[in-house]
Amino acid sequence: MRIETDRLIITDFTLDMAEDVHLNSLDEDNRRFVPDEVFETVEEARETVEFLMSRYGGDEGPFVHPILLKTGENIGYVQLVNIGEGWELGYHIAKAYTGKGYATEASRAFLPAMAEKYHLDRIYGICLADNLASVRVMEKCGFTNIFKGIGPYQGAQRPIVKNIWKA
Repeated sequence: MRIETDRLIITDFTLDMAEDVHLNSLDEDNRRFVPDEVFETVEEARETVEFLMSRYGGDEGPFVHPILLKTGENIGYVQLVNIGEGWELGYHIAKAYTGKGYATEASRAFLPAMAEKYHLDRIYGICLADNLASVRVMEKCGFTNIFKGIGPYQGAQRPIVKNIWKA
């Protein structure tokens, strides 16, 4: 996969990205909002990257793709994950790069490309209700809120928002 925007490249993982994945995963927002995506060691990140690479070409997912600045820095990822009732968009931008619109830019490019590739007419966006940055990204990407309240998130019942994007 290769999607280019004005500032970003969304591509496939390679094993040499494991250290960046490890470092990008360690910030406090990642620990707070998606603790299962924190990789404490480079080896742990490498194993995950290997698994994610093995998913490319299939149709089960998850489909996780690194986000690179056009200058080459790995700043995070964007993903499509099967949640049973459909597919969910996910993303993470490393703390040093947040607040610059990268998550919105990547998601706006990724959503229609993945919808077309996998013949999807809708994609969900689910996050903790207090993750205001993610709520705003989804709003800017054209998601519509369909639920706000207590719901399942990371194996527990927590205050969430659930949104839907339609192709």
